[in-house]
Amino acid sequence: MSRERLYLFDTTLRDGQQTQGVQFSAPEKHRIAAALDDLGVDYIEGGWPGANPTDSEFFDAPPKTRATFTAFGMTKRSGRSAENDDVLATVLNAGTKSVCLVGKTHDFHVTTALGVTLEENVTNIAQSFAHIVAQGREALFDAEHFFDGYKSNPDYALECLHAAYTAGARWIVLCDTNGGTLPGEVYQITLKVIESGIPGSHLGIHTHDDTGNAVANSLAAVNAGARQVQGTLNGLGERCGNANLTTLIPTFLLKEPYASKFDTGVTQDALKGMVKVSRMLDDILNRVPQRAAPYVGASAFAHKAGLHASAILKDPTTYEHIVPEIVGNARIVPMSNQAGTSNLRSRLSDMGMDVEDTSALSRVLDRIKLREAEGYSYDSAQASFELEARREVGQMPSFFDVERYRATVERRRDSRGRMSHLSEATVVVNIGGERHLSVSEGMLEDGADGGPVNALSKALAKDLGPYQGLIEDMELVDYKVRITQGGTEARTRVIIDHEDGQGRRWSTVGVSSNIIDASFEALLDAILWKLVRDGAHALGAQ
Repeated sequence: MSRERLYLFDTTLRDGQQTQGVQFSAPEKHRIAAALDDLGVDYIEGGWPGANPTDSEFFDAPPKTRATFTAFGMTKRSGRSAENDDVLATVLNAGTKSVCLVGKTHDFHVTTALGVTLEENVTNIAQSFAHIVAQGREALFDAEHFFDGYKSNPDYALECLHAAYTAGARWIVLCDTNGGTLPGEVYQITLKVIESGIPGSHLGIHTHDDTGNAVANSLAAVNAGARQVQGTLNGLGERCGNANLTTLIPTFLLKEPYASKFDTGVTQDALKGMVKVSRMLDDILNRVPQRAAPYVGASAFAHKAGLHASAILKDPTTYEHIVPEIVGNARIVPMSNQAGTSNLRSRLSDMGMDVEDTSALSRVLDRIKLREAEGYSYDSAQASFELEARREVGQMPSFFDVERYRATVERRRDSRGRMSHLSEATVVVNIGGERHLSVSEGMLEDGADGGPVNALSKALAKDLGPYQGLIEDMELVDYKVRITQGGTEARTRVIIDHEDGQGRRWSTVGVSSNIIDASFEALLDAILWKLVRDGAHALGAQ
């Protein structure tokens, strides 16, 4: 049986850019557009030409994509023709094959926000789309506030849709702009739109996540008959975000009835890159990936309870709804003070360690439970757990010893009388009997002081002799601090995330009453894990 086409419209570069604190550069937009095109979406909305210098630069040198590159704008203003509206002209002058215009469909917004009559608004919609179609462009109508408008005045909301559709718009996109509509309402209202004479093959859905229902609302519209879905990578978007394509795409490809009913244009091979695309966007935004994100999160296939891990070893489908590798993810069996031997055997096996000695397994469990009682957390620092396990079973190579380290912060007044501070760190390591002393200042790329932890990180990784080439692609990407106990017995837990040039990301933990000591412990573990995984030769401190 042939599958029905379901079209994917990505608006990360336009609606996603409305996210508080997000502002893409033109090169970043090109990078994201290339990743979206490789993924296989049908439409890439690039932004609003002329709205800001970045969008203008982007449309002046547009990406070459298989996907239909789309410009965004608004319907013509009252008091001028579509041919003489300079704002609409700027959008058309971008030269894209497809143009998406937003227009009001809620009577309240027409009279209050636009300050025009209901009849004028309908005329503006019709004339705008007739003009776009006359230019030979594919036209999409983003029906702003449609669901609220339908609930307020269904006849008028539908009249606006039909004005665009009759004028030649290829797609009529139903927008839940305020994000307050629920799935049952979306389903029923979408059916009413189809019953009014606009076929589902010309209907799209655009939802926001203000009630946490953006994905569910998108599915509801598709169930009712809509055949275009709009959304963003990682659910970016203003306020609470847009429908998350990183969740919707795997659902369409892997879950019934969608998998057997629809062809989205995304291949199974492309789906394997879903985690990579999601992490790429977070990297551009300098954000920590959401661990609990469906399908792509680091915890999406993590099994902490001993009962779960035992079942996973027998058959992964007992606690996993899909195979993690299908979306480019991986199974994790974290270690914690709740762990049992099933968790431990599974985790050691993943590390390439086959330990048959039950006494060794008991020692590892006892060690982990003791350390967590001291404030360590290994279910969120798997690299440090691996090192602890290797030490207990005698499989931890000796690369070097840290003889001493020191971090200082000097506060002083500069030549202009302003107070500033400078951090400096010294680290001495012994590698094969040879001492290496490194000194570094905590300095960020912009010249600002990066603090004592930054100085320690740079000093530790500055000169590791024969190991230097293996660690040069390491990058510290996240640093988290927690107080594990209160009062005079307060202890600080530091968890640090690193990435390397191979795309690996790992977390390490350090605990101490001194934040510098805790940080150094986590930094040291990060380097040791990297050397173990890259097969470095053990030299030790002779």
